[in-house]
Amino acid sequence: MAKKYAKWIGGGLGWAFGGPIGALLGYALGNLYDKQGDEPYREPGQRPSGSRATHRATRVGDFEVSLLILSAQVIKADGRVDERELSFVREHFKKLFGEAKAAESFKLFKTVVNNQSVSTRQICLQIQQNMDHASRLQLVHFLFGVAQADGHVAEAELDTIQTIANYMRIRPADFQSLKAMFYKSSEADYQVLEVSPKASDDEIKKAYRKMAIKYHPDKVAHLGEEIQAGAKEKFQAVQQAYGRICKERNIK
Repeated sequence: MAKKYAKWIGGGLGWAFGGPIGALLGYALGNLYDKQGDEPYREPGQRPSGSRATHRATRVGDFEVSLLILSAQVIKADGRVDERELSFVREHFKKLFGEAKAAESFKLFKTVVNNQSVSTRQICLQIQQNMDHASRLQLVHFLFGVAQADGHVAEAELDTIQTIANYMRIRPADFQSLKAMFYKSSEADYQVLEVSPKASDDEIKKAYRKMAIKYHPDKVAHLGEEIQAGAKEKFQAVQQAYGRICKERNIK
């Protein structure tokens, strides 16, 4: 049974084979082998977990594993693991990758949640060094959804997402834009567009065009149709924020 996890991971990973993410995957797969009694499996060509990756392009598997690991950090942030947050991750993976693959990935995810020795900083630095900006934005967007899944966002969860974003070199304005998509305020629509409420109509239009390009789903097309479909939520949030501002200001 456990061999299929290694095949799934090995078939989709590039740079995540090495560094702290590779070490964490080794821990997680080791737990699965111990529980299921399988012989260790090594994907042909897999690099040891401490070696440098030679292929720096982000593959779908790199994104998926990064998503699993960072979601685990957010879920653990408030000192408890809420079933609603776990369900959010499980259902999101079903939507993205289908029932069978979601079931495999979620078993791996639970071993990561129970690992107490993960260095968030080292994990994020590996992601930052190897993953493009648009994909990192998509990771942060998903993490906000995880934090909000139980209907209450603990301060520790928000702090963890902020820390992750900082380590991955997400600009403060980008962070506030993504946050505003989930936590509404009187200025949320302007924050989504990364512009001041005092901005002129022309500045609003310019900001919208800029954000529509930044958050366009095509930016993550290299990660596959599933991730691209998930990215549409960000793009739609920008369109909706702009629409509300135009209605409020009577912008034509």
